[in-house]
Amino acid sequence: MDVLFITSVAVVVADPPVSRKLFIEALGLPLEGEGNGYYSSGSIPGSKHFGLWPLSQAAEACFGTAQWPADRVVPQASIEFEVANAEAVTAAGTELQRAGFELVHQARTEPWGQTVARLLTADGLIVGISYAPSLHDLQDGRHPG
Repeated sequence: MDVLFITSVAVVVADPPVSRKLFIEALGLPLEGEGNGYYSSGSIPGSKHFGLWPLSQAAEACFGTAQWPADRVVPQASIEFEVANAEAVTAAGTELQRAGFELVHQARTEPWGQTVARLLTADGLIVGISYAPSLHDLQDGRHPG
């Protein structure tokens, strides 16, 4: 697997208003809402994408339901690692499975164009292998930033 960079870090939040108070009001991070409860920014130095991901949305993304499964550790955060293309996401998922890791879902393309495969660690971290076309500069083959 050839990880190019960290795509995203998100705090998985059980109480979005309380989390927004900390991260937006108290810490002053320039997070903007996307109209669905997810707040994020691509303009925090040192980070391509930082977000506050409601637990219900994480459950939907991982399991297709708004409720987190009771038999799974509740996640505290999500981190995604970028690879070169969508095919590399599929290959990375297979590689992780061969190494003994259980994916919560295979590589799939989300409505916003990102291809991602995810697993959940025993510590409550959602780990994604990602290809987000918007983070790649296809003209010169280098990634932005």
